[in-house]
Amino acid sequence: MDTVSNESEARDHSAPPSTRRDEFIVFFIIAALIWPVVAVGVVGGFGFLVWMSQLVLGPPGPPH
Repeated sequence: MDTVSNESEARDHSAPPSTRRDEFIVFFIIAALIWPVVAVGVVGGFGFLVWMSQLVLGPPGPPH
């Protein structure tokens, strides 16, 4: 019975309720730091893929 009360107390005190300020900070980190890095990585990765495919397969267009 003692372990049940300890588990419920641990759940009650595990995380404080988030505030509006905390949510804004998390949004700012995601919007201003993480997504631009992800976007540059995706575009750069696609450009690298196209570049490498053209090195292997040749440039696009009809053969000469």
